[in-house]
Amino acid sequence: MYKNLATALRAGCVSALFSGAVFILSTAPFTAAPAFSQTAPVAKAPPAGPVKAGFVYVSPITEAGWTRQHDEGRKAVEAALGTQVQTTFVENVAEGADAERVIRDLAATGHQIIFTPSFGYMEPTLKVAQDYPNVKFESITGYKTAPNVAVANARYYEGRYLAGIAAGRMSKTGVAGYVAGFPIPEVLQGINAFTLGMRSVNPKATVKVVWLNVWFDPPKERDAAMVLFNQDVDVMAFHTGSTAVMAAAQERGKMAVAYHSDMRKAGPDAQIVAVTHQWGRYYTERVRAVQGGTWKSGNLWGGVREGLIRVGDFGPKVPAAVQQEVLAAQKAIGAGQLQPFRASDKAAVRDNEGHEVIAAGQSLTDAQILQMNWLVEGVQGKVAR
Repeated sequence: MYKNLATALRAGCVSALFSGAVFILSTAPFTAAPAFSQTAPVAKAPPAGPVKAGFVYVSPITEAGWTRQHDEGRKAVEAALGTQVQTTFVENVAEGADAERVIRDLAATGHQIIFTPSFGYMEPTLKVAQDYPNVKFESITGYKTAPNVAVANARYYEGRYLAGIAAGRMSKTGVAGYVAGFPIPEVLQGINAFTLGMRSVNPKATVKVVWLNVWFDPPKERDAAMVLFNQDVDVMAFHTGSTAVMAAAQERGKMAVAYHSDMRKAGPDAQIVAVTHQWGRYYTERVRAVQGGTWKSGNLWGGVREGLIRVGDFGPKVPAAVQQEVLAAQKAIGAGQLQPFRASDKAAVRDNEGHEVIAAGQSLTDAQILQMNWLVEGVQGKVAR
């Protein structure tokens, strides 16, 4: 889902994001329309018969992970709309030429809306969209819009902060590990938010990071986890694509935070909590918009408030008091009362090289979060340049 993302971001995609589309977040409870910056509707009339919705997946549908969550979103559309929708999915589609071929085929076979949840699908989606102006496209994790292309992504870092609270409460050593793919802003946001959450309950907590330079490689993910477990780490987080880290924690009698999906099947005793992204409501509203002839292009970056990020699925070892603390913090984030990247009134937030990155009493702007290129104090590791 993130192939070539590091290169693209270093080339300035963030500036393109803000110059290419207005970036507005909803101030109301989640609905698709208010959460978007919008252009004029493309459709002039609602389609007759069921809406044909296509979904393209970058990896196979497994029991847990990125693709699983998006397929759960597809199933939610079917459950909500029944005979009013007909869905098609194609899995394990490589980014690039293969993606363009599959997206084009879906457009050519009468699909009125096509969801492409992978960053590397952005350019193929835009290319096909030019040739099919009456088809609506949803580029998930993309940043370029067009009259018939909308983009959406989730504030994963909000869930990471909440997971950090849980990990901080469960760790006996005060040392966490973090297995990470590439040092792109989204991953750095997650590491920093996790560390800040952990340190909110244990100010002396530290987080050790291992970079893999790959998103999906179960043996490599497992090996990295094992190395960290040998370094006084007793709780683990990860930003990779498989359940390997969770399985390693189960094998070693340690604990880990699940990412993307509930992973209690892989780690029935090891899972602390799961940070999940929920696409069912968003996907359903977008299909309904096509059905009603009200679909509009736009740009959504949503989190807990918008229903896109959720933490839950606590493991059996997590005390009720810890669960309640985490869920209360989740509620506070949803209400706008808690911001992961806000410094206290008494002290600034510094990076792990001693530089001030958030002034006392201040919060990072969305632009600053999107361009994050540092690791917060408490993280042992460096950003690979």
